[in-house]
Amino acid sequence: MNLHEYQGKEILASYGVTIQRGKVATTAAEAVKAAKELTEETGTGWHVIKAQVHAGGRGKGGGVKLAKNLEQVEEIAGQIIGMDLVTPQTSAEGKRVHQVLIAEDVYEPGEVEVEEFYMSVLLDRAQGRNMIMYSTEGGMDIETVAEETPHLIFTETVDPAHGLQAFQARRIAFNLGLSGKAFKEMTKFVSALYNAYVGSDSALFEINPVLKASNNTIIAVDCKITLDENALFRHKDLEAMRDTREENATEVEAKAVGLNYVDLDGNVGCMVNGAGLAMATMDLIKQAGGEPANFLDVGGTADAKRVEEAFKIILKDKGVKAILVNIFGGIVRCDRVAQGIIDAKKSMGDAMNVPLIVRLQGTNAEIAKELIDNSGMDVQSATEFQEAADKVQAVIQ
Repeated sequence: MNLHEYQGKEILASYGVTIQRGKVATTAAEAVKAAKELTEETGTGWHVIKAQVHAGGRGKGGGVKLAKNLEQVEEIAGQIIGMDLVTPQTSAEGKRVHQVLIAEDVYEPGEVEVEEFYMSVLLDRAQGRNMIMYSTEGGMDIETVAEETPHLIFTETVDPAHGLQAFQARRIAFNLGLSGKAFKEMTKFVSALYNAYVGSDSALFEINPVLKASNNTIIAVDCKITLDENALFRHKDLEAMRDTREENATEVEAKAVGLNYVDLDGNVGCMVNGAGLAMATMDLIKQAGGEPANFLDVGGTADAKRVEEAFKIILKDKGVKAILVNIFGGIVRCDRVAQGIIDAKKSMGDAMNVPLIVRLQGTNAEIAKELIDNSGMDVQSATEFQEAADKVQAVIQ
């Protein structure tokens, strides 16, 4: 589950991480009010207007701009709110901006030169441990840094039995070339950041840039946080931060009815029970010359109502030219699934307007095949994987 920048900063601040302060606005008038309040609270003279969407590269798309007075705040906020922001991480249509963050200016000149760093906390899957990745090259695409100057990327692996140690935080500050007050501030920043990551059960923290301000304070200027959805039952307050406007509408609808669905760019819809079988089915479709239109795991209770809901979800994608149902009857009997498919197809009528191939294996598979074949409906049954692949290939050519 992704969060907006302002939501992520709320989490960071609650764990003692110093952040670039700001206020959210949904209209240009609210933006001016927020700017005035922010000036009173922080003394900032300029304001940064940031589009709040679940995508990186907002500045490249015109979603982050500096306002030097209240007139510019109103003008820029009015331009950004309601725009379809296109970034390297969005589709060609972009993402609609519903709100902006009015943030303080933290780049004011002072006693020392301002520096930008990159820092993220994530799981190192190879070692099964959390890892802090950091670089002196903040403000840039970390992928570019990794490709062109990999020696400027450092990692610190954390033993879960002991947590982040003080010497590790100091090593990070040292590798970033800091000393004096900035060194001490960075060690505190890193420790608080890691505690926030663990405490919120997150899958990813990315702070780019981490700023060493002109007074040697270390500040999180930007913030990208992805929460682990499997742990949200422990964090109802964080779950309430979900912004479904930023998510795929069909995936949101599927989740609401208990279906595990991921939208893909293909022409063959999949209905499967079990994640492993779903992956194998997508491979089957590829080998047959098609492209999977979705990942859909209906789980172990594929009754008529659930099957009908799954069909409706799949058919929301107008690019679907055929549907392959591939069910292994273990917990659920194949004949019950077959009857569910027949009942769902009758109920949907003309809405089911694409070829349907059904492969059922497992408990009562032969009875299920007879039910499908004798239903009098335009449903093709298959027994073997290859047979299903051949039938998929025939209907999409």
